[in-house]
Amino acid sequence: MLMRATFSALILALGVTAAHAQETTQGEWVHANALTGDPKYPEGFPHFDYVNPDAPKGGVARFGTQGGFDSFNPILDASGNPAAGMGYLYDTLMTPSLDELNISAQYGLVAEAVSHPADYSSVTFRLRPEARWHDGEPITAEDVVWSYEETVKNNANQRFYYSHVVSAEVTGEREVTFTFDAPNNRELPHIMGQLQVLPKHWWQGKDARGRDRDIGRTTLEPPLGSGPYRLKSFVPGRSVAYERAEDYWARDLSVNVGVNNFDEIRFEEYRDSSVLLEAFKGDQYDWRTENSAKNWATGYEFPGVQQGRVILETFPDKASGIMQGFVPNLRLEKFADPRVRLALNYAWDFESLADTIFFGQYKRIPSYFAGTELASSGLPKGRELEILESMRDQVPPEVFTTPYTNPVSDTPEAKRNNLREALRLLKEAGYELRGRQLVNAKTSAPFTIELLTSDPSQERYLLPYQQDLAKIGITMTLRSVDTPQFIERVRNRDFEMIISLWGQSLSPGNEQRGYWGSQAADQPNSRNYPGIRNPAVDALIEKVIYATDRDELIAATKALDRVLLWNHYVIPQFYSDVYRTARWDRFGHPENIPIYTPGFPDIWWYDAEKAKRIAAR
Repeated sequence: MLMRATFSALILALGVTAAHAQETTQGEWVHANALTGDPKYPEGFPHFDYVNPDAPKGGVARFGTQGGFDSFNPILDASGNPAAGMGYLYDTLMTPSLDELNISAQYGLVAEAVSHPADYSSVTFRLRPEARWHDGEPITAEDVVWSYEETVKNNANQRFYYSHVVSAEVTGEREVTFTFDAPNNRELPHIMGQLQVLPKHWWQGKDARGRDRDIGRTTLEPPLGSGPYRLKSFVPGRSVAYERAEDYWARDLSVNVGVNNFDEIRFEEYRDSSVLLEAFKGDQYDWRTENSAKNWATGYEFPGVQQGRVILETFPDKASGIMQGFVPNLRLEKFADPRVRLALNYAWDFESLADTIFFGQYKRIPSYFAGTELASSGLPKGRELEILESMRDQVPPEVFTTPYTNPVSDTPEAKRNNLREALRLLKEAGYELRGRQLVNAKTSAPFTIELLTSDPSQERYLLPYQQDLAKIGITMTLRSVDTPQFIERVRNRDFEMIISLWGQSLSPGNEQRGYWGSQAADQPNSRNYPGIRNPAVDALIEKVIYATDRDELIAATKALDRVLLWNHYVIPQFYSDVYRTARWDRFGHPENIPIYTPGFPDIWWYDAEKAKRIAAR
């Protein structure tokens, strides 16, 4: 499911090039920017090619979500759970197209033009004079600066993400300039275009009770926005609905033609994944992206599908890579030795699960960028080898001698051999079997693992892993907690092992510091869940960020991938390269859906005739 709020997840780290426009003292004013070459769409283009410009407006799109919410503050990351869909309330400076290579092009939204010097040491945005908040007040340069300052003040992840920004200043009546701490980081101007702009005058005002609002605290007061939708109604922790703003200031911009077609977008909260699926079957919401192979294979045999009222359809996933795996907490001594982590990989029998529990729908993950051209394979060569040679003494020697592969247990004999190899590695790391229990040879402390999860449905593939670990003397305890408790424990690094994933854009950059960088290891809200602290990894991240062209970016990313793999920081699990979707057949869509995303609900629309047929049946 791709919604407005998740666009930025697909464009995490992208660069900028100039198009033909009027020259300024800083560079050229451009209507759009892109990573490679010129943007596809010229200035003044009527609409994106993949939309239906005549799409009808109306109807409702309903989603089911899990976890609840207790806040309408869009920037906090250490307190509160924000409501789903809040991205529909706010506009960003720039907005992406969905049909260009790497989904790397951004076009002006709140900003009508962008400019930067040749060395990317700063970026300036010129705002549209017609840009308005829902109360009619103009969106100002002061709003942009205030939004940036409050975001980095109140959100540790964003503070880390924007760490290279040294100043944000109003430099003209409708101009904002962000200055960076060093030149040649080509993605920084693009990152700033993704900034979500918030209303300074509203947040610094008083609520209906006369109390001062505080952007640093959670709130359930209906917020003021500028986007295509307004908050219509909500029940805390249960449901939230947004209604299309008929007076939306940007509705006729070329980037919005054929987009935002529903009168209402609604999110219903459910207790767990099983209830969520049953609610879909009962027509309590419309669209579902299915992440469970078992559900996809066996969970949709119900009348709605059999009667043709529910459409099951897959779409290619060509916009992103992924790493999903068991994540040991390296901050704990028992996981500090890479031989221990590799042993845990040898103990996981993916092949036995592939056709039974996973119904042949998943591939084993061989890379931190699985499914993309950024994934390493074979032995390093060319520019990638040159990069790795410069740090040969800092990386595992296998990087140069052995292509990375996960252990394979496709026969009973192979599985037994893998468990023997796991025991050998554990013995080298200082553990030994005493009876049926693996213990530390020096302290006699038993080797145990608590795996923390918030999804009980995962137990179907965790229990076999638990049983295989028991064969080599490791006791794994499965601890299932509710979503808020899981989030809080992960934030505080209060876990031994979790299951997590990292989505990757096709143009990685600054976010890699938050994923794997040493500075993020002890940052409570970073995504460096394992706690990786490795100078070679840090250096490779910098090479990714400061790559000067696409070839160098690919080479540096493959080198980073290879070093992460050979340090065995996670036990790779599985992935699929398609979106599995189910929908009640009430909707229409453009004929040429982008290959990077299904685009629901943004470029789809409500089909009243289809809805009547479903209601009649």
